[in-house]
Amino acid sequence: MMMQKEAGKGRAGSAVLRVFAAALAMAVCAAFSPQAQAQVRIKDIADVEGVRENQLVGYGLVVGLPGTGDRLRSAIFTRQSLVGMLERLGVNTRDQERQLDTKNVAAVMVTANLPPFARPGSRIDIAVSALGDASNLTGGTLLVTPLMGADGEVYAVAQGAIATGAIAARGAAASVNRGVPTSGRIASGAIVEKEVPYDWGRRDALRLALRNPDMTTARRIAAAINRATGGIARASDPRTVTLDTRGRDIPTLISDIESLRVEPDQVARVIIEEASGTIVMGADVRVSTVAIAQGNLTIRVTETPQVSQPNALSNGQTAVVPRTQIEVDDQNERRLGILPRSVTLQDLVRGLNGLGIGPRDMITILQSIKAAGALQAELEVR
Repeated sequence: MMMQKEAGKGRAGSAVLRVFAAALAMAVCAAFSPQAQAQVRIKDIADVEGVRENQLVGYGLVVGLPGTGDRLRSAIFTRQSLVGMLERLGVNTRDQERQLDTKNVAAVMVTANLPPFARPGSRIDIAVSALGDASNLTGGTLLVTPLMGADGEVYAVAQGAIATGAIAARGAAASVNRGVPTSGRIASGAIVEKEVPYDWGRRDALRLALRNPDMTTARRIAAAINRATGGIARASDPRTVTLDTRGRDIPTLISDIESLRVEPDQVARVIIEEASGTIVMGADVRVSTVAIAQGNLTIRVTETPQVSQPNALSNGQTAVVPRTQIEVDDQNERRLGILPRSVTLQDLVRGLNGLGIGPRDMITILQSIKAAGALQAELEVR
């Protein structure tokens, strides 16, 4: 009887393990399925229209530089700003303006982005960039600088010590530069003085703006929202999804909508950055039947002249004997390759790599495939 009970327990345990393993396998498959991986949140691909940052700009002075500031004799605007600042502080230097020769002051432009719903008293980051001939802003302090919007109103005031994260050292015969010492940042360096008003409560409709316009994606977003809310969304155009917000708590509605997941569609596109040799291809890129051959003729000439010395106690002269080595590489080991119809991105990359093609040559080949009409995708060269 004991043996039968133990056998029954063993079978039951095995059944539980099988059920657990099956459930685990289903969970893993669901987690790594293409559909689960392709789905993203609406908040990651669309913005609420009108909820955006506003750009601010200001002109100020940086002081405390170790002799790396503007030359006042050539940077007239820096000298005039310095004189004006000293006058506001009760120091009159108008009569001796041309005698000012300090190198510890620099004129700078200050920029910042005012985030949406920023309230007075909150802090934002700022960027500082040299305007004159200053060589290094490291160690400087930005004086009080008003930051204005496009309407000319002051929305923030900036001040603080600048951090450039750059290294610049110079000697009599050499110099070392890492980073850009004439640009820096001040974390939380500006205080918001005025907010940009935006009231959600008085709107009967809101619009979601897609970051990558696509009609299919817009319809999928509208369908996902309608399934969750009962039918308040419609795709107006490839960039816009309109929401009917009458009688609804808008903040709660937006919070519920932005966490919904959809599968965005994308246009087959190939991006080429010729300056750096970077190539980015979308997953939907297809190539029709095409034959590819690539090869270069390389001729390498190496000069290694040798010096011939005469024997001791002889009347000979020292002479330079030329030694030339010429190598020719016609890359004849590379063969013509054929890509079949409607190959995938993986097949295309594998085929081009099989021909031993580097990024630079691959750019030329992709442009030629597009010119032949075999590349079924947009080709964007930057």
